[in-house]
Amino acid sequence: MIKQPHIEWAGRCFGPAVKHIKSTAFLLFAAATLMVQAADNRAVVFPTDIAVPVGNKVHFQGFGVGFQIYTWDGTSWGKAVPEATLYDEDGNIVAHHFGGPTWQSNSGSSVVGKLPPIAVTVDKDAIDWLRLEALTTSGPGVFGKTTFIQRVNTTGGKAPSENGTVVGQVARIPYTADYIFYRHATN
Repeated sequence: MIKQPHIEWAGRCFGPAVKHIKSTAFLLFAAATLMVQAADNRAVVFPTDIAVPVGNKVHFQGFGVGFQIYTWDGTSWGKAVPEATLYDEDGNIVAHHFGGPTWQSNSGSSVVGKLPPIAVTVDKDAIDWLRLEALTTSGPGVFGKTTFIQRVNTTGGKAPSENGTVVGQVARIPYTADYIFYRHATN
């Protein structure tokens, strides 16, 4: 066998990178598979505390994937600030969810939820299920005329169980949730 130093050099230099890329691709594939399985098995049974009043109807449902962001203030992690992407049932990106709490659609409409929400703990290992009343809406798109928002079927997102080490330390905790947007039944 003839030794080919340029091939050996490439294997030593790029071999670890190729292994890392393969590992990352596998993890992304596994995460996507779990998300699809979770989406297929979502059955919503609403606790009465977060039920939406009669006279409202569902007009959009999205699957949110993102982070609950906590900041250590020296004594607690404080309130979470969301940063998530909402997908429709076909996997298309429809909106972004961020502090406010605000949802901004790709079509330009937005809704801001009124704080504090009504919350129910369904899973001690996941953030609460919520019902928020719409405080303001803008634009004619998917979030126009929204009356209520529910966050259900949550996974993850809980504040760290251990104290932070320095004031201002940030913890980005992954979470998923179904978001259900309502309008008056006459709209």
